[in-house]
Amino acid sequence: MSYFDAASAAPLHPVAREALLASLDEGWADPARLYREGRRARLLLDAAREAAAEAVGCRPDELVFTPSGTQAVHAGVSGALAARRRVGRRLLHSAVEHSAVLHAAEVHVAAGGTRGELAVDRTGRVAAGEVGAALGPDTALVCLQSANHEVGTEQPVEEVAALCREAGVPLLVDAAQSLPWGPVPGAWSLLAASAHKWGGPPGVGLLAVRKGTRFAPQGPHDERESGRSAGFENIPAVVAAAASLRALRAGAETGDEAARLRRLVDRIRERVPQLVPDVEVVGDPVHRLPHLVTFSCLYVDGEALLHELDREGFSVSSGSSCTSSTLTPSHVLRAMGVLSEGNVRVSLPYGTAEAEVERFLEVLPQVVRSVRERLGVPAAEAGAARATAGGAGHATREPASPEAAEPAAGSGSESGGLVVDSLGKRCPIPVIELAKVIGEVPVGGTVTVLSDDEAARQDIPAWCSMRGQEYVGERAAERGAAYVVRRRA
Repeated sequence: MSYFDAASAAPLHPVAREALLASLDEGWADPARLYREGRRARLLLDAAREAAAEAVGCRPDELVFTPSGTQAVHAGVSGALAARRRVGRRLLHSAVEHSAVLHAAEVHVAAGGTRGELAVDRTGRVAAGEVGAALGPDTALVCLQSANHEVGTEQPVEEVAALCREAGVPLLVDAAQSLPWGPVPGAWSLLAASAHKWGGPPGVGLLAVRKGTRFAPQGPHDERESGRSAGFENIPAVVAAAASLRALRAGAETGDEAARLRRLVDRIRERVPQLVPDVEVVGDPVHRLPHLVTFSCLYVDGEALLHELDREGFSVSSGSSCTSSTLTPSHVLRAMGVLSEGNVRVSLPYGTAEAEVERFLEVLPQVVRSVRERLGVPAAEAGAARATAGGAGHATREPASPEAAEPAAGSGSESGGLVVDSLGKRCPIPVIELAKVIGEVPVGGTVTVLSDDEAARQDIPAWCSMRGQEYVGERAAERGAAYVVRRRA
């Protein structure tokens, strides 16, 4: 089995396993006690803190261990906001932050605070200048990930940190995905990360708060971890986390493993569009993590694709609405405005063999082809958005109505355009039905797709961009929405 989902949880690093087993015998006692076993546990905890602080780029007394990366984010956000309550209550964060940040923002708003969301471009990257423009006298905190967990895009943290420092606003960086590959640059104020992202054991996070940053821990006070993380430290897990981070960082500093994984990812980025028709590789092609690549396949059910890849021996993940219990696209893909259907994220763990990647590239085309055939899109026609005899959709030629087929104001409308009823059907069926009938209207004519699937709002415009058609707009319909597309080719 080839495990390609390190961005969710990396396999336990061999160094972490060794450190964990060794410290189980030495690090079980209370490090706050003065007897021999306690002193031994304290030495292990202090050594782990020093190793983690060196990797982060902060002082040991600025770093605490938490029960998870999520708790580190929550503690960092709440503590920084509480300390700056007199300055203001506005929280700024990018539209592609991890759900841990978004959930913390929701709690902040529910308590009477405000939030501002920073838009990203089509690669998922924030413009530093826009962050600077959004800073105001009431801004209490800015949250910005160092690299995105779904598409791998790196953010301009150093530039944003400089702007925040100039404005006197602290910056919290979620460094969960990037920390194994190097320290986060810039004058950030707070940093959070999670050990299971770099091959440490789950249940260990870290929070760094640099000296000079106002911070007021929330919740009941605890004397452990400088009062910033309550509860008895899991010393064996902390030691293993620090050991694996140090080992990975040593490899990253030589450039060997990071460069090797980047070459493998470059091959996937290059070969997948050549091997599979109608694929969009998403994320920044340059400013990105070395081990992660995400692509989306037109006319593909994401859940079926992941199941088929699993049967072939590949564990990958997806941001597609087809694999989500909420049936809504990933907030990251939505913010980027890219295709969400048939979405696949490949994130290679430490030590991935080149042969595994080559086998993935051999298997993927047939897997996509088989899924498309089951959905009524033969591979020979997947790359041609034209009408086919029969087809899976129900299309009627009728005048566009204000409730169904009227485009955005000022765009005009054509009578006699096709209306495709895709109500009650989930991704990627509405897009497939659109592709099958677009050739039935003359150039300049319109097709209106009726859909109550939230993913259609994202995937129909993305399809137009990929297929050279014009997305006119949407209107509310009796059920769902009416999406109007004008044929340009």
